[in-house]
Order: sequence, then structure tokens, then C-alpha cells
Amino acid sequence: MDLTPLRTATPAEAARFFAEVDAEALVAAVAATTDADLTAIVDRDEIRPVAVEGILARLEEYAVPERLAAMEGAVRIDLERRGRVAERHALSFAGGRIDLLTHVGADHGADVVLRSDALRFVRLVSGGCNAALEYLAGTLDIAGSADLALALGGMFRVPGTDDAVVDPAALDPVDVATALAAASRKHLERVMASGFRPVVLGEIFRRLPDLVDPATAAGTSLTVGFRLIGNPSGEVERYVVRLASGVATVEQGESGGSRDATVTCQAHDFLRLATGHLSAVTGVLKGQLKVKGDKVKALKLSSVIDIPQPR
Repeated sequence: MDLTPLRTATPAEAARFFAEVDAEALVAAVAATTDADLTAIVDRDEIRPVAVEGILARLEEYAVPERLAAMEGAVRIDLERRGRVAERHALSFAGGRIDLLTHVGADHGADVVLRSDALRFVRLVSGGCNAALEYLAGTLDIAGSADLALALGGMFRVPGTDDAVVDPAALDPVDVATALAAASRKHLERVMASGFRPVVLGEIFRRLPDLVDPATAAGTSLTVGFRLIGNPSGEVERYVVRLASGVATVEQGESGGSRDATVTCQAHDFLRLATGHLSAVTGVLKGQLKVKGDKVKALKLSSVIDIPQPR
């Protein structure tokens, strides 16, 4: 299916197209259309509302039934054009059903508000991008329930199957490093003060053992604790990383036994450290990473981790 005829279609023709097209064929066509061609469609003021409403109205047809059934809550979608909100829509999820309200006001209540341009949103609701990565990169703004935003981003299935296209909570380290390449420190502070904080930290530490270079780590034995501060709740997240015989293990929370060093830092600085956007030496010298104990052992841990390189 080719979407390019929508570049010149009338609103009536576009409305008829979205009402009659097979939902799975529509998702596949969106995935096969380049950003430039999709932008040429959704940038048309007379077509964008029709296209967005047409896609939103068909969500149930290409959602994973089990994931849709588990969703409860209200989502407001603020679509930007040239830095300003051009239109707002709302989705209500309950009992495996989706109710769509079009052109709601800024005061329309919701459990989570998503703000993005139309292109990024069309990609999101057709399973073409990862909500968490877009949020990290700053191309999608999320205010409110992180769980509901992640559920929305992960409810869409691969056309012709019952498998979900994206698991927003599964954050590949290279993808995270790439997403953060253009993100400002201020933006990361905001992200790590939101409901996405436990998702991001949990994934980083879960995957950390896979990033250790066995050859570099051979013969090294150390235990380093991490205290991550800056949580709006006042809670300090604690993790312990143990390295022995080239293998790393991670424990969450207070752990018994001695440690060679303990690193205290803001969560957003740890995120930058773990994705190669802050060197351990620089962090220590600037006071962003405060080390209690053996600084050499703390820096050694950083040196044996194969930091992901952005694509």
C-alpha cells in the first residue's frame, strides 16, 4: 500500500481512506513510508486532523488484545506544529476498549499527557518507535503516569501476528546512548525526576553485567556500591556491583559484606556515565561522582565496562 496519494487528497478522500483501509495494512504502510513522505502528509493542516483521527479510531484493531485489556486510564495527546500545539485528542482505556475524543481543550484531564509533533506520534501509535527512547531523546514529552505511557507505546502488534512490536521498558544500551546524544543535562534531570526513573535505572543495572569485557576484567576483583540521589521522593537508590573472574553481578538495595568503594551521584549523571556521555575521571574531578573508599577500584570498574557507542 502506498500512502503518497494522501499528499494531494482532499479531507473527504482522506477520511474515506482511513475509514475503509485494512488496519494492519495501514500500520505496515506507515512503517514503510519515509519520515519525509509521512511529514508531507501530516503537515497539511487539512489532512493532519483526519489522518490522526483515522489512525486513533483504528487502534483497537492493531493492538495486542491482552495488553489492551490490561490498560486503564486516560491519555491526552497534544500535537505540535512549529513549536505550538495545533490540536489535542484524548483516549480513554477501560475494559479492553478505547474511547476517542477529538479536539479537546487544554484543561481536559488525563492520567498522562503526551506532547510531540504529528510525525513522531504517528510513529508511536503504529509501533514505529519506542516511547521511552523518544522521551530520553527529548522528541516526546510525557507528563503524568509513566506506566500508562509505556503501556500505550507497547500495545501495538506486528501486522499479521499477535506479537508486540515494541517493549518500551526494554532499553538497549546502544539505543539509550544514541537517544542521549543530543539530550541536554537539564532534560535528563527532568527525565530522572519523573516516573521513568525506576525504568531507566532498572534497565541499566540489569544489563550492566553484559557490558563487562571479560578479557579486560580477567583477574580483577572488586566491589563497588552506588548511591543514586535526587529522587523527588527523597529515597536513595542503592546498588552493589561485584566483579570477580571477569564476571559482574548486580544487587539492588543494601548488601552485606565489605566494599572497595561507594560512588554517590545524581541519577542523571549516572545515566550519562553508563552511556558514555560522562567519563568517570571527569565526573570525579568535577565532583559529579563522589567516591568514598578506593578511587582506583571505582575507576577500574568503569574501565572494564564496554561503554555503548551511539549509532
